[in-house]
Amino acid sequence: MFTFDINDLSTMKINPDLLTFLWPYNTNIQELTLQIRHFVVENIPQTNELIWDNYNAVAIAYSKSDKLKDAFCHIAVYKSHVNFGFNRGVELSDSPIAMLGKGKLIRHISVTNFESFPVIDIKKMLTEAIKLSEKLNTSLVQPDIRSASIVMSISKNKIRPTN
Repeated sequence: MFTFDINDLSTMKINPDLLTFLWPYNTNIQELTLQIRHFVVENIPQTNELIWDNYNAVAIAYSKSDKLKDAFCHIAVYKSHVNFGFNRGVELSDSPIAMLGKGKLIRHISVTNFESFPVIDIKKMLTEAIKLSEKLNTSLVQPDIRSASIVMSISKNKIRPTN
């Protein structure tokens, strides 16, 4: 079994609140979430991490601003899986991955273990997703932004698994 050491992260430090929000989930889901998070921040080091401890899930969006509308991808944590998605997934040119979703823009994949996470395809899609985000908001095209991990909101009432 893979053990994910949070001290091995070389980029953006994990917000301690995120670890608190993930605590009710089983160890596999916690590790999977942190592995996908690590993948994103390693590949896109100049990004902000926007965190919501929502009613039905912990949600993390990645954006070159502090606004959800500028986010290019996201992670949603559930009891038995983690969704990784693109905020403008329907606009990605030719996805080699079958993505889920019926809304106007968002598409995602459901992940149960990191070994099945399509790293190479997702890297290519991330590049395109960032370009789409920057095209919609040209102020996001900055050569050097300072990354931050920001808790956006914490719901009072939540449904969570028992650890």
